[in-house]
Amino acid sequence: MIRVLKDFSTGVGLLAKGFGLVFRSPKLLLIGAIPAVLSSALLIGSFVLLALNIDAIATWATPFADDWSESVRTVTRFAAGISFIGAYLAIGLLAFTAVTIVIGGPFYEHIAETIEDEELGGVPDAEQVPWWRSALNGVRDAVLLIGLAVLFAIPLFAAGFIPVVGQTVVPVVAVFVNGWLLGIELTGIPFTRRGKSLKERRAVLRSKRALALGFAVPSYLLCLIPLAAIVVMPAAMAGGTVLAHRLLTGRDQVPAHRPYPNGTQAS
Repeated sequence: MIRVLKDFSTGVGLLAKGFGLVFRSPKLLLIGAIPAVLSSALLIGSFVLLALNIDAIATWATPFADDWSESVRTVTRFAAGISFIGAYLAIGLLAFTAVTIVIGGPFYEHIAETIEDEELGGVPDAEQVPWWRSALNGVRDAVLLIGLAVLFAIPLFAAGFIPVVGQTVVPVVAVFVNGWLLGIELTGIPFTRRGKSLKERRAVLRSKRALALGFAVPSYLLCLIPLAAIVVMPAAMAGGTVLAHRLLTGRDQVPAHRPYPNGTQAS
């Protein structure tokens, strides 16, 4: 248990390191924020639309409660509404991340490559993948991960109707499940540079599950804050690059004061 907690806290530290890396280089922060702004507008707009219609959706989903007493019907439909919002956040945030990475493919590749090459010692024999091919691979992986999110969302949605458990345990489980899937997405570019598949990426992350969750869960929670993803996404991409590099090479930093190309100092 102590080892698990240590790995989890180390993962949190990798996200913090990601924030440090992008804040030390405003150019990287700006580059990563541009696609996140576009995707955030889509995510927030769709969430507002859902929120405005959640009562009607919950009523449509629970026709069996029409003849129940008013108090039981209200509680049931409230639980249904919460479950729909939870499922939306689970699937929507992964879709948001996928869309952001696809839209900002060249931007995030630049962030990942800059950090690995200038901060972490580089990637010998890195594959030069064309942008269009990287985008296609990203879409394919995103569809698979969103499919997994849907599969997990179905039982979690059903469990949301269980009194007390559905409003306490289920949200915690959902955060860890969706954080895990988000972590898989955020570490994609360093694995792709080495010619590794989604299956291989998942296997490597599973070998250090607590470390990966320590990075991914706070990334997921921060992305739930409206508009925070504009800053969180570049930092999470940087942190995911450090995490992937560490897992693939056993190293996560090089000697201090290695300069970025723009003259800022890495530490």
